[in-house]
Amino acid sequence: MALVATARVRHRPAMPGVRAQRHRRADGDLDVASDTGRAMPGVRGQSPGPRPGIVAADGGHSLKAGVTMRFSVLAAVTSACLTAASAPAQPPDRIAADGGDVVITPILHSSVQIEHAGTVVHIDPWTAGDLSQAKPADLILVTDDPAHHLDPAAIERLRKPGAPVVLTAAARARFGEGEVLANGEQGVFAGVPVEAVPAYDMTPGQPWHPQGEANGYVITLGGRRIFFAGVGECVPEIQALRDIDAAFLPMNLPVDRMRPIPVAECVKTFRPAVVYLIHYDNATARWFGSPEGPRPDNADEIAATVQALRDALADEPTEVRDGDWYPARPAR
Repeated sequence: MALVATARVRHRPAMPGVRAQRHRRADGDLDVASDTGRAMPGVRGQSPGPRPGIVAADGGHSLKAGVTMRFSVLAAVTSACLTAASAPAQPPDRIAADGGDVVITPILHSSVQIEHAGTVVHIDPWTAGDLSQAKPADLILVTDDPAHHLDPAAIERLRKPGAPVVLTAAARARFGEGEVLANGEQGVFAGVPVEAVPAYDMTPGQPWHPQGEANGYVITLGGRRIFFAGVGECVPEIQALRDIDAAFLPMNLPVDRMRPIPVAECVKTFRPAVVYLIHYDNATARWFGSPEGPRPDNADEIAATVQALRDALADEPTEVRDGDWYPARPAR
């Protein structure tokens, strides 16, 4: 496959009047609480009809009117019952697209493999997850520079020779190479159109995600626009997105700013056809990164936050899909 990188074009200016504090944060300091968060003031959602051609999570051929909800057993509950000695492969999910389905394989926390027509994209690959069945990457996207987003060992393991690595300036400073996309820039890498969407916080609190240091990404595969959000609040640049076929959104971080209700209201602003939750169990993610002692006993609390998001979107046409983002830890 030819690897092509075009000149980058800035198309979204920084939002005026938003000042970011520059101190770095510990991107994982989350103790999940039982509250579901405050509503986002001034954000009103709309309810569009479903977009054609999205494959339902149960293998159907399209979304029906209203919401197609899968009330399967939550991954957080299931994974709490598995032993660390087992490492089952993650089941893929599919979205219909031109030239064949987009195939989505959860790996861990915010690490995901996305495939279409022979092109493999990895986002935030992390060796704490099970990469034994992950496919070599034609393109790697990195949203930020903490270790569970930027893992040089995972990049080295998965990257095809010469495959582009698209990342932030802070991540490149740590990694030492790669194509930097600043907030609002776009380019084509390995034949895949990529747009960098700002990821930052607006409400003060810790951990703090300053403006300009992290990215989300919109990629286009088979005519489908897929948004993978960086960690931060529902900033105006996210609310302005349109024609998103699938969105991956973090929840429960930032603490008390992206609880289920604010996440649901965020979904209503840009109206993706399908939404996946990611990066929502930070205690378990920390355990994967440094597995000392027992796995956190927080499955009920995490499941409650996921169900609260489902309930908040029950009357919306956006489909909420499960993903096993916190499986059994791979045997070493």
